[in-house]
Amino acid sequence: MLLSEIQIRDPYIVTDKEAGAYYLFGSTDRDIWNEGTGFDAYVSRDLEHWEGPHPVFRPEPDFFAEKNFWAPEVHVYQGRYYMFATFRRKDNGLLGTAILDADHILGPYRSRSQGPVTPEDWSSLDGTLYVDEQQQPWMVFCREWQQIGDGTICAMPLDHDLTAAAGEPVTLFHASAAPWATPFYAERYPGRENFVTDGPFLFRNEDRLCLIWASFIDNRYALGLAVSESGTLQGPWTHEDTPLYGSDGGHGMIFETTEGEKMLALHTPNRTPYERTILIPLASLLGIE
Repeated sequence: MLLSEIQIRDPYIVTDKEAGAYYLFGSTDRDIWNEGTGFDAYVSRDLEHWEGPHPVFRPEPDFFAEKNFWAPEVHVYQGRYYMFATFRRKDNGLLGTAILDADHILGPYRSRSQGPVTPEDWSSLDGTLYVDEQQQPWMVFCREWQQIGDGTICAMPLDHDLTAAAGEPVTLFHASAAPWATPFYAERYPGRENFVTDGPFLFRNEDRLCLIWASFIDNRYALGLAVSESGTLQGPWTHEDTPLYGSDGGHGMIFETTEGEKMLALHTPNRTPYERTILIPLASLLGIE
């Protein structure tokens, strides 16, 4: 299969340089807005031709969620595979990011945390793993705009077993802090200006700690870049004036090819069922020779 043939949102690519293989994860239910089936993955040797789908997660009978299975990310941490993924809780109807794990990159993934790790009374999504200079693991995630109007990117320390929070979340920034993001207008909130945060991902570009995240420009999906002035997770964070990608695409991540080239993966357009993954060399976006 080609990427243009795979319906997927929130793409996340893991490179296995020793095996010369790439693993593509993402929100793969045909209708992610309703009942959840699970997550599938695809495998490639050249980033052009992919085989799959491989079912990597299917919920246990007593799983805490039945709908909105979103944005799985797979991280290698202390020699094991960990999946951070968002689900809508059955008990209170709020979104939260949980942690799952597996022996193999293609699963099967099983619950590691006791439900979502994000705060129980917050609507939270799109958690990603960041390990700081002191080897402290953090979950960086979004607090949803639907709950608070001006969405935030937050960071919360995790225990070293990746089973639970190890402290209270802190706010890194609000969506409205970015000069490129504009209010998002939704029919369910008539007359209310909303600012969306979506899909954070951290990476280092030379000595700079960078964070990409998605929002909207005139109700069209877009991807922006923020840079930590201190070089640490705590920031403060400075936003670029213009988006990295403004053509109805977002929820991106950065991965490295087997040849060492950094690539941006994101989905576009932002309309179901037309979402597809596109890959863009990061150097061309950042103006690096």
